[in-house]
Amino acid sequence: MDIKAYMGQLGQQARKASREMGRADTGKKNLALIKIAEAIAANREQLSIENQKDLRAGQENGLEAALLDRLELKPSTIDAMTEGLKQVAALADPVGGISDLNYRPSGIQVGQMRVPLGVIGIIYESRPNVTIDAAALCLKSGNACILRGGSEAIHSNQAIAACIAEGLAAAGLPAEAVQVVETTDRAAVGELISMDSYVDVIVPRGGRSLIERISNESTIPVIKHLDGICHVYIDDKADLNKAVNIAVNAKTHRYGVCNAMETLLVAEGIATKVLPRLAEQLLVKGVELRGCLKTCSLLPDCVRATEQDWVTEYLAPVLSIKIVESLDEAIEHINRYSSGHTESIVTEDYTLARRFLREVDSSSVMVNASTRFADGFEYGLGAEIGISTDKLHARGPVGLNGLTTLKYIVLGDGQIRQ
Repeated sequence: MDIKAYMGQLGQQARKASREMGRADTGKKNLALIKIAEAIAANREQLSIENQKDLRAGQENGLEAALLDRLELKPSTIDAMTEGLKQVAALADPVGGISDLNYRPSGIQVGQMRVPLGVIGIIYESRPNVTIDAAALCLKSGNACILRGGSEAIHSNQAIAACIAEGLAAAGLPAEAVQVVETTDRAAVGELISMDSYVDVIVPRGGRSLIERISNESTIPVIKHLDGICHVYIDDKADLNKAVNIAVNAKTHRYGVCNAMETLLVAEGIATKVLPRLAEQLLVKGVELRGCLKTCSLLPDCVRATEQDWVTEYLAPVLSIKIVESLDEAIEHINRYSSGHTESIVTEDYTLARRFLREVDSSSVMVNASTRFADGFEYGLGAEIGISTDKLHARGPVGLNGLTTLKYIVLGDGQIRQ
């Protein structure tokens, strides 16, 4: 296969399809999503058969258990895919919305209209259900997309792509609105991230090495985050039960996710009360504790943390802990070491909570809640395309609005500039 020619053809087709998607009405887009959900449900057995091919190949190639788990299309995963499509169909359509329409002294009205980005390239690993999430959000926001899944999920992704094509055809929308790259050749990624004539934005989802490569090599704007070094700060005005429950959930609900807590900060005034209770629950769950000198003096099972621990996204049952003197020191530590993903404060002091919200510079900042809520579904966005720790163009979980942009519109009645 001539990869350059193949990817160029996908780009041309996507650009053409994006124009049709940009003018598609909400009813037609919603119909496509419902028809895709019906096709997924009707082809459950075939999806499982194709997924088994990928799982067998993954086992033969020595994929880790965690990656095999992400790769597997369980019955519950397929149910979630169909439910997610229906949820996105039920969301408000952002395209065409007009805001801030005001009269100017000249008599013209000036406002802004929300419009699709155009063509979105999405590069991801392991999880074939991302194919559905990405397609659903791109379709509802009026975009066309080119999806390049991991080679380990090629059979699963092609089976899902067939269901998407079936749903698009049933709704009278172009099949090229969602194109899943058919080759596992890694050169396809290099072509995709350099097709700035056809692709408007790139969204990488995967490990650090993938995202670093895309960020460094792409000639197209990228929506991304590299690490999820998330913090929970337990203030000395915290409710102890809330503090323990939130910290345990933030660390142990799932380990290999970007919104899991990696560093716990504890105010010195409450450390002797909360840390032993917290450590007891974490150790039962098999979490390794690494702490500052003060933490180690309180917890005999804690090993001394190094500077590297404060900048590490473990994605594993490991937690770094630091006792701080005050909110000021907690905020200073977070703004120095955080990856800008998600931070939470546990406190009953409203004034301190407001300071934390205002001064912590991350894409999601929480009060008395687990960092695990930093998720598009939990935020009411439906499926998410990913998390962005950039400040432009989108920040935090990227849903429908994050896949659109604004243009100025002007309404006149014959005015000319004097």
